[in-house]
Amino acid sequence: MSVFQRFLPRGLYGRAALILIVPIVTIQLVFSSEFIQRFYEDVTSQMTQGVAIDLGFLLDEIEASRSIEAARERVLPLAEALEITVTLPAGPDAPQTDQRAMIDLSGDTIISTLRANLPGLQAVDLTDENRVVSLRFESRFGPVEAELSRRRMSASNPHQLLVLMVFTSVLMTVIAYFFLRRQLRPITKLAQAAEEFGKGRMVNYRPRGAQEVRAAGRAFLDMRSRIERQIEQRTLMLSGVSHDLRTPLTRMRLALSLMPEDAEVAGLQADVVQMERMVDEFLAFVRGDAMEGAEPTDAEQLLMDIVERSGEGVRFAGVEGKAEPVEMRPQAVRRAVENLVSNAMRHASVVELRLVFQERTLRILVEDNGPGIPKDRRDEALRPFTRLDASRDPNQGAGVGLGLSIASDIALSHGGALRLSQSEALGGLKAELVIAR
Repeated sequence: MSVFQRFLPRGLYGRAALILIVPIVTIQLVFSSEFIQRFYEDVTSQMTQGVAIDLGFLLDEIEASRSIEAARERVLPLAEALEITVTLPAGPDAPQTDQRAMIDLSGDTIISTLRANLPGLQAVDLTDENRVVSLRFESRFGPVEAELSRRRMSASNPHQLLVLMVFTSVLMTVIAYFFLRRQLRPITKLAQAAEEFGKGRMVNYRPRGAQEVRAAGRAFLDMRSRIERQIEQRTLMLSGVSHDLRTPLTRMRLALSLMPEDAEVAGLQADVVQMERMVDEFLAFVRGDAMEGAEPTDAEQLLMDIVERSGEGVRFAGVEGKAEPVEMRPQAVRRAVENLVSNAMRHASVVELRLVFQERTLRILVEDNGPGIPKDRRDEALRPFTRLDASRDPNQGAGVGLGLSIASDIALSHGGALRLSQSEALGGLKAELVIAR
């Protein structure tokens, strides 16, 4: 993942908002920069050049006068007609250096234009609160001060257009976001329904939104209905198969119990018991407690019950994180954990169970001090009907290779997974049953 992708939002709302806001902000930046250049620079420069012509005319009249009194009599009426206040000679308040406010965007343009057109200009003051521009010139009669309104050099309150543009953009972005949110909400509802169904939970969902989203929602509902029908039909079929298989097995067991006991009869009875166990495991694997409803379950109490029934060598190692009820199918999870514990007990003398509560998952750890399973064969051990060598067969003891497969299937039906690794604490196998919350 690149650095740029790391800072991108991962949610649908965040990405949609980014797609919406980035173009608007880009347009604002482009328009603002172009507007500032055209309006603040070009227009201000043109207006200031007109003022510079008037000031240059007045300065020429002052220079052409014979005396300072004649200059006043000749220039003051002209300056009044041009809406310029001229003080000759300049007073002590006349500016000595160029001054402008820090946020005055057009100030530099005004000063540079005046200096380019008025060689005798000494200082310009643009800081007056009443938007009066004060200028100081040098003449043959000493310093001259001129004052005129700033509106003759730049437009009054030009920032209002920028403020209006920003306000309108923000308002339209908020309105667009609410409309976009209404379009995205059906997609998030569909994602939530699919996620919950993947965890074995059924939530009410009705297709809404745009035509394409409705079509996707209807396709999801059709798919969910087909899966539910298949699960129900499979369960009903297996119930019938279970009855049909158990009936002849029961007759065989009864017939063997009436026969005189010898080695051959004892062997046949053991075969019948093994066949019954195989039928039970087949049915448990295919059924997977699919018809059981999910409910909030105290996972700690569930593990304590399993530890009490498992006998010596099995202990509860504690809880990590904040313990709270978790939505799950309790009988299915119980069967998965019991399979993991019974597998561990066949190969180890010490088995530990631990609960780890995390924000989005519940982890049930089953660790033992047995020989473990080689790393390159752990994925193979999770496959149905797989039997490893005698050192660590996960279904050793008249099994058919379905113990870990059943646990893995139950974990997947809860939106999680079954992970096998080496136990750091006990040195044997660590089976980690992950359940999504």
